[in-house]
Amino acid sequence: MPSRIYTVSELTAEIRAVLEDSFSGIWLEGEISNFRLHSSGHMYFTLKDEESQIKAAMFRYQNRLLKFKPQDGLQVLVFGIVTLFERRGEYQISVEYMEPKGVGALQLAYEQLKERLAQEGLFDAAHKKPIPLLPRRIGLITSPTGAVICDILQILDRRFANLEILIYPVAVQGETAAPEIVTALQELNRLGEIDVLILARGGGSIEDLWAFNEEVVARAIYNSKIPVISAVGHETDYTIADFVADLRAPTPSAAAELVVARKDELAQRLDDLSLRMATNIRYLLRRVFERLNGLVRHLALLSPQARIRFQHKRLEELYFRLTSRIGHRLELARASLLAQVGKLDSLSPLAILSRGYSICRRLPSLEIVKDASAVIVGEEVAVILHQGELLCRVEEVKEPSGVSNHIM
Repeated sequence: MPSRIYTVSELTAEIRAVLEDSFSGIWLEGEISNFRLHSSGHMYFTLKDEESQIKAAMFRYQNRLLKFKPQDGLQVLVFGIVTLFERRGEYQISVEYMEPKGVGALQLAYEQLKERLAQEGLFDAAHKKPIPLLPRRIGLITSPTGAVICDILQILDRRFANLEILIYPVAVQGETAAPEIVTALQELNRLGEIDVLILARGGGSIEDLWAFNEEVVARAIYNSKIPVISAVGHETDYTIADFVADLRAPTPSAAAELVVARKDELAQRLDDLSLRMATNIRYLLRRVFERLNGLVRHLALLSPQARIRFQHKRLEELYFRLTSRIGHRLELARASLLAQVGKLDSLSPLAILSRGYSICRRLPSLEIVKDASAVIVGEEVAVILHQGELLCRVEEVKEPSGVSNHIM
């Protein structure tokens, strides 16, 4: 007879005890496959190598502090207890700690979150809000102690002493840092009347700067209605906050330099712009006056009075030309007429009479007597002289041959 007969539950319980006693607190290396995140928050997956595999579970209480997201194909180192899942009789490892193999957990978490937020568009330039040229009120989110706040305040006071600065103190390192930063961003946005926010922290390791790589901080910056300048760490340090912010400053001091221009530089720039504006205005006014004068002259030419004056002057010119031409034509006609008169005068009977000739006309017919035979003795004739006229009676008619007729 066997010394003892086990029930399945008893055997399973004893095997579990042996496993947990023998393989408690071990490190195990393997590749994640079949990863599943349950709605309860527990993680279930398989760890495998080239020849074997083991089931694994990491419960919510242990995985809540993970900085990266486990995924299939990721090579990891885990620390935990080998135990037995009694209901199925399957052994598994209960994982208490996990880190990626070959790269730090924080670095992997940083890369994973950066890639995911970039795909969501949180880094897109289209969402960046412009930083005002001359903010009147600046919100400063940083630690109330340390050199960062002193440097920023000194630079702002030197560059533009009239600015109003509202300081919201927060932890910039540790577990409370991210929630405090988120609260500060939300409270300052609700407060309003702030032109720009500066989120600042000095340099440090990736662990020291981790609060600025938290997803909640990134989304709070993205949702801010006020432009945000990220000034975290040294020039070579890049955080998720830098990519989401509207402007990244390489250092906190640089943020103070970027957020506002020097007052004396602005004054000089205003003087230069004022001079340029005055010069341009004078030039434009001169052009306008020249144009206006041209329009006035043009309008004067088009006015009815101007047109009447122009036509009146034109009429005077035409009248002068007409009278000049008529006078000239009259002189020519007068000269021509005198010439013709001279000709007619030379042929006139009166001119002939003035040289001693006379004209004889029969009475009463006044017919000019050209031939002596045309009259008879006793007939009355009128003899026209150069001056005056004679009434005569014919007493004798002489023929051209010398024959004459006498009155009987």
